[in-house]
Amino acid sequence: MTTRRDFIIKTSALAMGTMTLSALANSSKAPKNIGLQLYSFRAEMLQDPKRTLEKIASLGIKQIESASSAKGLFYGLSPKEMKRTCEDLGMTLRSGHVNIDQNWAKTMDQAAESGQEYIICSSMPSRGQTIDNYKAVADVFNKEAEKCKELGLKFGYHNHEYEFDSDQGQVLYDVLMDHTDPMLMHMELDLGWVIVAGKNPIDYFDKYPGRFPLWHLKDMDLIKKQSTEFGKGGLDINLMLESSKKSGLLYPFIEQEEYAVGPLESIRADMDYLDHL
Repeated sequence: MTTRRDFIIKTSALAMGTMTLSALANSSKAPKNIGLQLYSFRAEMLQDPKRTLEKIASLGIKQIESASSAKGLFYGLSPKEMKRTCEDLGMTLRSGHVNIDQNWAKTMDQAAESGQEYIICSSMPSRGQTIDNYKAVADVFNKEAEKCKELGLKFGYHNHEYEFDSDQGQVLYDVLMDHTDPMLMHMELDLGWVIVAGKNPIDYFDKYPGRFPLWHLKDMDLIKKQSTEFGKGGLDINLMLESSKKSGLLYPFIEQEEYAVGPLESIRADMDYLDHL
């Protein structure tokens, strides 16, 4: 026979157990709003974008960043169709990688139509590795960021390795940061390419706090200089996540450019790694 006292003891223990499990679940360093850069599934997105997005959603991905492709910004889907497909799967089309080129006006209009928040220039419009060129590019970025703001978009830039070259003793990425308006430029720091360039992302969080609302969370094989699954390369993911608040991080996007087997298996391994931090 269960007495009132026994019932209280059992329910109290159950409550404590639930609280402990909840605390453990919330203690993980893993980002709660993890996203994916669709370049990771570039071939699959061109073949069957809707089916591929279903597979991505099944992994627990919540935020999507598109990349321009041979079939346009949204892999053959219209901007509204891309937005609706993501929403139906419980995901948000948050950002998109684009180029500033002859189609730039159309690119901005399509990004706005898709409802995405960020529009990210994915490479330098001109590749002169000089201070003067980076200052000129910064001027272009400031002007285009104003146009994007008028359309309800937040403009930013995604780095590779080469921006960390130096000219006249100055790191060119620093020149870009120093000459872009922090109120207009929403930088996306690719952590993998930073470490390949021999730099430390945390140094940039310290120097430019709050300027990196977007990340590419990418581990890198420092010998081959290519991406690898989390925990297999040279990026200290735990340390990066501990510094996420200082960076201003809102949305980390996994990007897996290379993979041991295939993109689905690699992203599943990445998500599992984050779950066990």
